[in-house]
Amino acid sequence: MIFNTDTAKKTAEVLLQVNAIKLNPNEPFTWASGWKSPIYCDNRIVLSYPTIRNYIRETMANHIEKQYGKPDAIAGVATGAIGIGILVAEYLGLPFIYVRPDAKGHGRKNQIEGFIEKGKNVVVVEDLISTGKSSLNAVKALRDANVNVKGMVAIFTYGFDVATANFKNENVALQTLSNYDSLLQQALDTNYINERELATLSEWNAKPSEWNAI
Repeated sequence: MIFNTDTAKKTAEVLLQVNAIKLNPNEPFTWASGWKSPIYCDNRIVLSYPTIRNYIRETMANHIEKQYGKPDAIAGVATGAIGIGILVAEYLGLPFIYVRPDAKGHGRKNQIEGFIEKGKNVVVVEDLISTGKSSLNAVKALRDANVNVKGMVAIFTYGFDVATANFKNENVALQTLSNYDSLLQQALDTNYINERELATLSEWNAKPSEWNAI
């Protein structure tokens, strides 16, 4: 679920503006999974643009406070959401922790970095949702540590059906600043893409694992 349509439109606009999201239906990218994709998203790029990172920080922080009140801490998902998570926590005056994909194999062998007491409430911050697997892995680690996850907020989601199902199955509320449909509409409205490219991008989103560039 997106925060609201105005936020979704504005967020899509700034992500395209700084090339945090690139659309290239004619020369698709290859993801680490091996999927061919006409879109590539790296939201860490927004950290290099103060005005845009402040917009995302404040929009996300204000929504968290409105939706959940102030949690006891903000938890970022490593590594992509560490930067924006720290910014959100700082804006709200809250402690920050982050969750690794796996526990370290040495030292204290932490998966959760930073300090949080059992029973405390956190909101998880993520930069990007694809299938949701890595994001929900972080939620599991927090729950295993007896931390109460109020919900998750992210900058952008591809809106895959598998992600919707995964979040529902794990009973995790997810809200995002923007999503794939809002992105395509913004790209079309600003002539970033044309109608033919829109059709290609829509086809990919429906069946990304089966899509092949023409």
